[in-house]
Amino acid sequence: MTVSAEGLSVQHITRRFEGRAAVDDVSFDVPRGELVALVGASGSGKTTSLRIVAGYDTPDIGAVRFGGVDITKTPPEKRGFGMVFQHYALFPHMSVVENVAFGLEARGISKAERLRRAERALDSVGLQGKGNRRVQQLSGGEQQRVALARAVVIEPNVLLLDEPLSNLDPALRQSTRDELRAMLHRVGAPALFVTHDQEDAFAVADRIVLLSKGRVLQIGTPEELYAHPASHAVAAFIGRASLVPAQDRGASAVVSLGGVTVTLDVTRAPQAPPSFPEAFVVLHPEALTLTAPETTDAWPGVVKGRRFAGASMVYHVQLSDTVTVEVQSTRRASEGDPVGVAPGHIPVPIVPA
Repeated sequence: MTVSAEGLSVQHITRRFEGRAAVDDVSFDVPRGELVALVGASGSGKTTSLRIVAGYDTPDIGAVRFGGVDITKTPPEKRGFGMVFQHYALFPHMSVVENVAFGLEARGISKAERLRRAERALDSVGLQGKGNRRVQQLSGGEQQRVALARAVVIEPNVLLLDEPLSNLDPALRQSTRDELRAMLHRVGAPALFVTHDQEDAFAVADRIVLLSKGRVLQIGTPEELYAHPASHAVAAFIGRASLVPAQDRGASAVVSLGGVTVTLDVTRAPQAPPSFPEAFVVLHPEALTLTAPETTDAWPGVVKGRRFAGASMVYHVQLSDTVTVEVQSTRRASEGDPVGVAPGHIPVPIVPA
């Protein structure tokens, strides 16, 4: 299946509704073969950004370009983009192959050729031999793949996906993430998808555009956002992190809790200053170790809750009136037990207050 070799570029788009900026000076690029996720809480501007890229809305300021050509005012049907909607929008009165072939009819393609291309698209998403079934006979994951096949059968310039995994149950959702990533890479078109679920974004996306209140907080790979957050807001949103006040010493930081002072090695985002006047270290569960009470260089705490995580447990440990951390450990403890929490041997991110 051939797609355009050109990429998508969103340049300084702003969109206001009743004086409020739903999208405020947002820019990002999606090269060919890359999967980019727009991630953020409700009201962050991700859906409005997707609608502008799709052509269903027009920015007040800024431009959308494809292959270097300004398509900001080009109607959706003339952009050649494929869209996978949150609720899939499949036709229950049609067979699976007819659903996939539907988008080709308006392009004047003969019925025989439509069905041939539809069967090939179904093969590409792992649904060989299921073209004659009704969509009601398919699982949620299979319906999601039908929706994707319908989007790719038109050989789209860009693939757009609106919360493509939100309707799947947790077990199916996890298995479908890997399938979706593999399928999108096989198609090879620039792919942009919207999700509020950071786990979906981390599992599927090559890069993430993190939005909040209409503005871009940070753009980077999942690893970059997790290990090198650019701000307090990014660190608070990404991962199960606890942000703890610290004294920034440049290559290290000092944290004092419960009368115990510990020095940690730190990492900081690219272009960040060498130190922050006021700072927080970002403590992820895997960066901490549960120890016996009063262990040297461990903060004293009390277990307030725990969650089973297979071979290990995740503990909620209160270290002070304002600081509670999550610690992943194979050590056994119960609610109310006094424990120690020590940093591991890996550097932790540091962000400005």
